[in-house]
Amino acid sequence: MLINNIVWSLYLSTAFYYSYLDFIVLSILSLVPLLIVIAFFTLAERKAMASIQRRKGPNIVGIFGLLQPFADGLKLVIKEIIIPTKANKFLFGFGSLLTLFLGFVGWVSIPFDSYTWTFNLNSGLLYVLVISSLGVYGILLSGWASNSKYALLGCLRSVSQMISYEVSISLIILPIILFASSLNLKSILEVQSDSVWFIFPLLPLGVIFMISILAETNRAPFDLPEAEAELVAGYNVEYSAFLFAAFFLGEYANILLMSCLFIIFFFGGGSGISLWSYNLVLSSIFESLLFGFKVIIITFLFIFVRANLPRFRFDQLMGIGWKIFLPITLGFVFFFSGFLICFNSTAITQYPEISFKYLFIDIYSSRF
Repeated sequence: MLINNIVWSLYLSTAFYYSYLDFIVLSILSLVPLLIVIAFFTLAERKAMASIQRRKGPNIVGIFGLLQPFADGLKLVIKEIIIPTKANKFLFGFGSLLTLFLGFVGWVSIPFDSYTWTFNLNSGLLYVLVISSLGVYGILLSGWASNSKYALLGCLRSVSQMISYEVSISLIILPIILFASSLNLKSILEVQSDSVWFIFPLLPLGVIFMISILAETNRAPFDLPEAEAELVAGYNVEYSAFLFAAFFLGEYANILLMSCLFIIFFFGGGSGISLWSYNLVLSSIFESLLFGFKVIIITFLFIFVRANLPRFRFDQLMGIGWKIFLPITLGFVFFFSGFLICFNSTAITQYPEISFKYLFIDIYSSRF
């Protein structure tokens, strides 16, 4: 019995070690495509805005300016990091890196198709909400640690704005949870593929969600934390070089993440025309491409809004969030809750638990 226990312990430790290394390698490799997508997203934004505003945009570095994002990234990496004399040096750097980290870690639970994900969390929707909410702390720390009145005012604006619109986003998600009877993002996709996209019964909530993620990501016309006419550059006014690039990468990663969530919640992710259903590989590729095409459309809406709409005043922004969106979303929550309860058609069938794809976590799943 003792020998069996020793052998089993050695097996588990060996499997844990190799699976852990495999997990780290795959996680690092999965960041590379995301960084490339962010780089070309910035280029596409500059090109699209130039076209809308009758300009040329980047066209010097590389063919058609395709190497411009890499030139900008290289410039920011090799520049000197300047930290203000009276700033809190640890929190000054930590706030920027925290924003970058949270911008990437939220992607682990996103199902790009019916067969591809990193962590299949039964409470994946809750996980994404938590990660999104923690982004407030990176901005708050950076604004306070800069020891600058402009940065402090910018971070206070940003924190109040993000918290205000997280309320409406959370209330919008409640009817989706009731419709899908699950907190699992993959289950939400399966419900929509079997019935109808949620954008049809929840169209008003879809519009409010789109506006709310514009405010949540500090994008125009709600980019008041970065109102350069009033606060120079907002909470990141004292940042330069790589620390500024970390804010930049975190912001754009969050934009793409919110666009993916919008597609998952309201447009069924990669579901659509069922082609090659007999071949899992072709079906997975097709769903991933369709998912990417939908995300591109949503991200273009971000760009189009930035290029065309003027900036709101701060009191108008807060009024929209608390006086308009909050009552409307609360009304829809009560309406759909009562409707589903009356017809006995709602229940959370999947309770929050963690089920992972990787072996080293499966072995020790009982500890979770």
